[in-house]
Amino acid sequence: MRLLRLLGTSVIFLTVLIIVSILLFIFLYKWMDSFPINFDRTRISTVTGIYLQTDGTSVILVEPGETAESVGLRLRDYGLIRSIVFWNLLARIDSKTIKAGRFQLQTGASCTQIREALVSGKQMMERVTIPEGFTLKKTAELLERNGIVSTTDFLMVAHSPEILQSYGIPANSMEGYLFPDTYFFPRSYSAQLVVEKMLETFYIRLYEIAPEARSLSEKELFDKIIIASIVEREYRADDEAPLMAGVFLNRLKIGMALQSCATVEYVITEILGKPHPEVLYNKDISIKDLYNTYMYAGLPPGPISSPGTTAIKSIFYPSSSEYLYFRLVDPSEGRHRFSRTLDEHSKAGMLYLKSDRAGR
Repeated sequence: MRLLRLLGTSVIFLTVLIIVSILLFIFLYKWMDSFPINFDRTRISTVTGIYLQTDGTSVILVEPGETAESVGLRLRDYGLIRSIVFWNLLARIDSKTIKAGRFQLQTGASCTQIREALVSGKQMMERVTIPEGFTLKKTAELLERNGIVSTTDFLMVAHSPEILQSYGIPANSMEGYLFPDTYFFPRSYSAQLVVEKMLETFYIRLYEIAPEARSLSEKELFDKIIIASIVEREYRADDEAPLMAGVFLNRLKIGMALQSCATVEYVITEILGKPHPEVLYNKDISIKDLYNTYMYAGLPPGPISSPGTTAIKSIFYPSSSEYLYFRLVDPSEGRHRFSRTLDEHSKAGMLYLKSDRAGR
């Protein structure tokens, strides 16, 4: 009996000890995890890859292959967590690994919340707007300036035969098929994912603008995108875009050269790599290149820019007219004069070029 009493007492003691230990652990866990971001930041210049934003949030850059302990040491030195021991304990309890990337940490976030942010893979996004009328090259350069992807990687993917074939693009590049829009990408993102996102946006917006585009063959759609890309670089006032599309279609019907200044500009800036011209001279419109629609009748080999909603809509729903010419007559308002004959066109005034959007 005495032995049984001793065993009973021991069991009760151990049970109480376990309960107390658990409660103590929970208390310590909550206390350690609730420590707010309020350390003195006088030493933060010595901590790499973490910086404070103007809104009070912090941003941390986790390098590929970096360990949880290494990240924890930086978080501790910066003042975002109190105990590296507690941080490492969380890493052992939770089997999820910290992802590489750029993450935003909210003010006052607990140790657990910080870890959840880093293992989630939800990186901080950069907002980048691709203007209508941009070319592949200008788009690539803009993305590189915003730290999204390198120009080289972007252009390599944009010329990928496999991706071109999978999206039904009958060309050697995606010029004209990357929709100009506002996107959110993490820094140092995959070039393929960037390109595919822009391609998918193009088709989504295309079918919203013109549902009948679904029934077109790859070549039929390609030809429309070529004209839309030219209209994009020619129009300034939205209401004139359908008229311009009608003019180009009228010229194609009678076998007349498109004579688009925008295509000559494309040859000069994108193919020859020269600065954007303010005006065109005879020597410019005489350049022997298949994209020069003054020298060669019919459509150029491919699109010359990324057309936006207005330009795409104009080629699917052009204005019917007898116009064969148009000329910019009011540079400040972007208004054109449309003419039926060459004589009327010649009286409209001097040639102007649309401003280079890359400079905006």
